[in-house]
Amino acid sequence: MDPLAPLMSLPGVADAAEAARQAVDRLLTHNAMRRHATSVAVEAGLRCARASAALEGHDVPLAALRSDAPEDPVVRGALRVAAELRPLVETWEHAPLQALARMHTLAASGLASGDELGRPRPSDEVSARLATLVSVLSSTSVPAVVAAGVVHGDLLALRPFATANGVVARAAARVVLVARGLDPRAVSAPDVGCARDAAAYFAAAAAFARGDVAAWLLLWCDAVAHGALEGVAIGEALLRGSG
Repeated sequence: MDPLAPLMSLPGVADAAEAARQAVDRLLTHNAMRRHATSVAVEAGLRCARASAALEGHDVPLAALRSDAPEDPVVRGALRVAAELRPLVETWEHAPLQALARMHTLAASGLASGDELGRPRPSDEVSARLATLVSVLSSTSVPAVVAAGVVHGDLLALRPFATANGVVARAAARVVLVARGLDPRAVSAPDVGCARDAAAYFAAAAAFARGDVAAWLLLWCDAVAHGALEGVAIGEALLRGSG
């Protein structure tokens, strides 16, 4: 039995997942993808990194990120994770825990001590829940956006590392969206959708930790749909610039 199948029966979740899929599909078939997909992916990654750091309280304007190397270690970590998205996807497909360790090493360099980088907190609960998460993912066929939402919410709730858990959780969710084929070109920016309303994001994450999975999945699906719109806006700007 699919361990995540019951989530699709929660009120509104199936419709929200389908709306997110349709939004990303519209992005993937946008005219800009024929000539500018790589540039859209780079810009989407930059915007995801900026949004993810902002959710941690480290908000840097995009213009500043483009012109200077940031000094803020949280921002630098988010940028490093975004830059290595493709290798992380490749690792995730055969070794999810190894990919998580790499995400943490990238995100937490300069924040965590050397012996903490890439290593989950020494806890039987953490080890068991990470193993369960990997097992669940290997045996589910729910839509990619729902699987990514579970990964995202569970990592936020578990906080498996000493620091940088939010950046890692959002990066892992984006990796799942790419690895499971919803956004194979990594041209959407779901973290931007999450950062639209930080208070709502954290409230939904807290609800997930208490067992209210539906509220979290609805917010996450909406964030993914908004991230697709962000990708469309990036593509249209590139088309105007090349016209």
